[in-house]
Amino acid sequence: MTVSIAPAKSAYHHPVPLDTTFEPASLPALLERTVAMNPQAPFLHFLGRTYSYGQIHKQAQAFAVGLQAIGIGKGDRVGLFLPNVPIYAAAYYGAMMAGAVVVNFSPLYSVEELSWQVGDSGTRVLVTVDVPELYKTAKKVLDASALETLVVGSLADQLPWYKGLALQLLKRKQIADVAYGPTVKGWTEMTPVGKLAPVEVTPADLALLQYTGGTTGRPKGAMLGHDQLSVNAQQVAALNPFGNPTGECFMGALPFFHVFANTALLNHAMVTGASIAMVPRFETKQVLATIQQYRCTGFPGVPTMFQAMLDHPDLAKTDLRSLKVCISGGAPMPGPVHERFEATTGVRVCEGYGLTESSGVVSANPYDGFRKRGTIGQLVPGTEVVLLDKEDPSKLAPEGEPGELAVHGPQVMRGYWNRPETDADTFVELGGKRYLRTGDVARIDDEGFLEIVDRIKDMIAVGGFKVFPSVVEDVILEHPAVKEALVIGVPEEYRGEVPRAYVTLNEGVAATGEELASWLNARIGKHERVDQVVVRESLPKTMIGKLDRKTLRAEVL
Repeated sequence: MTVSIAPAKSAYHHPVPLDTTFEPASLPALLERTVAMNPQAPFLHFLGRTYSYGQIHKQAQAFAVGLQAIGIGKGDRVGLFLPNVPIYAAAYYGAMMAGAVVVNFSPLYSVEELSWQVGDSGTRVLVTVDVPELYKTAKKVLDASALETLVVGSLADQLPWYKGLALQLLKRKQIADVAYGPTVKGWTEMTPVGKLAPVEVTPADLALLQYTGGTTGRPKGAMLGHDQLSVNAQQVAALNPFGNPTGECFMGALPFFHVFANTALLNHAMVTGASIAMVPRFETKQVLATIQQYRCTGFPGVPTMFQAMLDHPDLAKTDLRSLKVCISGGAPMPGPVHERFEATTGVRVCEGYGLTESSGVVSANPYDGFRKRGTIGQLVPGTEVVLLDKEDPSKLAPEGEPGELAVHGPQVMRGYWNRPETDADTFVELGGKRYLRTGDVARIDDEGFLEIVDRIKDMIAVGGFKVFPSVVEDVILEHPAVKEALVIGVPEEYRGEVPRAYVTLNEGVAATGEELASWLNARIGKHERVDQVVVRESLPKTMIGKLDRKTLRAEVL
């Protein structure tokens, strides 16, 4: 059996050949290239204000000068504790211009979570905004950790002048009372006029520490270099079949601190000269209005975003004709949601797949032409995968059987920050190549379309049988009353574990757990049958809005 699995060239449906290669570069170098093409081109649209590529580049350079002035240099860590605001892009690229390594932090983190990751990464500078919740959390971390400097940007300064003035005059409670001083500096102070001292930033340098939630224990920082991030952005750009990419405008509802948005939105737009219509957080009414206002052409999102749009009354009166494609990632998209969204909006939804450790994107369904619903599509160019035996990952899976998906490609991380002991469980060597174990069980067909069956760690051991939760979820989602579903294993004395389903219901319909369990169990295998269906008002979701089986399991068990 061959080590790499790839479709025949005639069956590859993306616009460029599968064996296309891309030149690694530093992200600042790519930004400078795009700025040189047209510095006046729009980069970020934010609540009515537009920032050009030249403006963001100038701010980024100024921030790099400010970092150098406080002693930040090659390899130092600069953290971003920010929602989707324009200074995110300036701080991200500016830190890299100074040779620093960016560390992304979710604005939803508690003091304890942020403090631990600041300490683990060795972050010296943290950038946030004067939103009270964010500033208070960041200030507590500054006071109780090895963090040296807190940089606070003004939200009002990033808005159109009339919105900024209204915020300052009428909504003072939404602005934090910042105690500026030697360790707390304003964004303006940290972006002085000056000349950047020369710093050699190469594709081989570390660019980003992206912490992963993981399934157990503390999060780990995936080490992503300029080479990995720049190539993955180019791989994603190569999927576009629509012609001149500078005319594209992406809906920026995904949070930039997440790896999916970092690659599919921020770096993808930067590499191609496209623009992003960004919102601070996903709010359905605002997202629909933004798509219409800026004539967005692409929308990377997670399934719950598309479900929320379907549920919103404004959808019917929103002009979505500019949208060429929506890309769904982060979690499997339920078939009924997929079909209903396309039927309601007329916009194609393409599922893709990636993970933090792969810089964001491994595969996607073609944006145009042939695709296969229910799959995660075909590999992005320059990527190879194998299916490993589920019981012995040192071997390939038996021919024709599902196996653990393992990825080899230029976008795969170097390893986990300060965790060399994890390499043995994270990577496997086959055929002289290093493959990243994903923990996802997959199938691959003759045309190279991949289907994720489930997570290895989510499989439920019922007696001597393995049950994939997603298989049971797919069936119960066919019931017209069910809106969302998660299945987990719960302890049982006789069989060890038994599946249990947790669901939310569509608005205006009623169904009991007993009715749903009876309906479900009549349609699945005996070993897959649930002991009960629990109807809930809501199910836990992650920071980017995908259903969170890990948190549900912790709540229940």
